[in-house]
Amino acid sequence: MEFVIKISQFLLSLSLLIVLHELGHFIPAKLFKTRVEKFYLFFDIKYSLFKKKIGETVYGIGWLPLGGYVKISGMIDESMDKEQMAEEPKPWEFRSKPSWQRLIIMLGGVTVNFILAAIIYIFMAYGYGESDIAANSIKDGYLVENSLLKEFGLQTGDNVLAINNNKIVNYSDLKKYFIEAQVITIERDGVEQKITLPEDFLGRLSSSKERGFFELRTPFIIAKVVDTLINKDVDLKKGDAFVSINGKELKYFDQLGNIVEDFKGETVNAELLRDGKKITRSLKVDSNGKLGIISGGTYSDIEKLGYYNIVEKQYTFGESIGVGLTRFKDQISSYWMQLKLIFTPSTGAYKGVGGFKAIFDIFPDTWSWQSFWSITAFLSIMLGVLNLLPIPALDGGHVMFLLYEMVSGRKPGDKFMEYAQMVGFFILIALVLFANGNDIFKAIFN
Repeated sequence: MEFVIKISQFLLSLSLLIVLHELGHFIPAKLFKTRVEKFYLFFDIKYSLFKKKIGETVYGIGWLPLGGYVKISGMIDESMDKEQMAEEPKPWEFRSKPSWQRLIIMLGGVTVNFILAAIIYIFMAYGYGESDIAANSIKDGYLVENSLLKEFGLQTGDNVLAINNNKIVNYSDLKKYFIEAQVITIERDGVEQKITLPEDFLGRLSSSKERGFFELRTPFIIAKVVDTLINKDVDLKKGDAFVSINGKELKYFDQLGNIVEDFKGETVNAELLRDGKKITRSLKVDSNGKLGIISGGTYSDIEKLGYYNIVEKQYTFGESIGVGLTRFKDQISSYWMQLKLIFTPSTGAYKGVGGFKAIFDIFPDTWSWQSFWSITAFLSIMLGVLNLLPIPALDGGHVMFLLYEMVSGRKPGDKFMEYAQMVGFFILIALVLFANGNDIFKAIFN
């Protein structure tokens, strides 16, 4: 069931982004009386799942979900229609239109992507507000389980004060700034110190079999008692929070392993908090040092126990516009930074590049409209930015040649454009193979 939910969100998001991106090309093309021969969701190599001709345009759905396209008459694109280009230009063809009109048509797709992302962020700010955890309320630092981070000098219990020159105000700031981290300022045992990360730390983290960076240290709150294990008959309830085991304080779940290590195969006395009152239960520890209890609890549950403070903000629609546009700007800036790191070989960030599986994996396995729209907005920015890269066969490549034409007054020849399109196509294939190859490599070896 989880797979069905994930794949449904993935395909819905992908379809929405593709259709709207291609609509961004389609609408200005029609406004400038340019013929659009095809409008396709997904690629229709050899055959289509569905197609219907309305007017001069064939609308359809292909079988290969790697993108979509509009075929505009008189344009050298992925269709490589040389017969059409060999004929005399017709008034309704793309090549017959003024350069400024062709520029608008080519920029239409990414423009829609950026507008969509901005609108989503605005309405998310209005509908959901913002919820975060104040960094100054996190008293005992963060959980660091990744052995590579420990190798860099970080430890569980470190309180992160800043990344580079960016002060950590809220918990979300950690993920926001970590991707470009060079120097991390921490507080350990009351002493402030700086940890300098190696230049290739992103590449090494991407290659690591371990996942996770800085996580919140959470108390041991019972989410479920496994009914096939040793403590299934003990009076325990969802929401019970551990206080101590055999008199040893158990403030955080990450402390559990060290406490029960010496009691494998024995019985321990656990003190728990239930509805504000302390209770005691005798629990068995199995030979592996496990209790057979799954930890859980929401951020709200943990806040009630006094572990940290949740900062919540609600916005009027007018305020949401400013908040949404700021988030949109920050996300674009962050993604450009990620691309810069990826194209800088010394950082090793290219090892973290993922394909369709990586995108599929970011969707949750439970349906959440908030998560869906947040991911869709980010993917829309990603699609827009990638399409602006000056690679022939991408929108950015066409824009590059159009700008050259507008500045120089000379239009690149059709033969040159054909060769450029072929080169761009092979570059794209190589990038797709590399990204999805990374996914396969990680699935096998990680």
